[in-house]
Amino acid sequence: MSDFLLRAIFIGVGVVSGVVQYLLLQKFTGSATTGKGKSGSNTIAFALTQFLLPFVVLVVCILLYVDSLIWVVIGIASALIICAVVKYIIVAKSSQ
Repeated sequence: MSDFLLRAIFIGVGVVSGVVQYLLLQKFTGSATTGKGKSGSNTIAFALTQFLLPFVVLVVCILLYVDSLIWVVIGIASALIICAVVKYIIVAKSSQ
């Protein structure tokens, strides 16, 4: 496979991981601030999943192809930033 295709695949993996991590972070903060859940079990599950997801993704990518780490991290960071900006814009427009 060409380098371009490998980079695109690993950036895609990072973007998907970043979006899933953002959604888990939203559920975690919602669960933690509202106090919903049976004795905080949902909050703990969301927290553990949210923190373990990037670790697992990065370890798997390192094991598959060592040079892929930077591209996966770029994808994760980009997805988290874009999701946060889009959410801010949606909330700002809905509050007007």
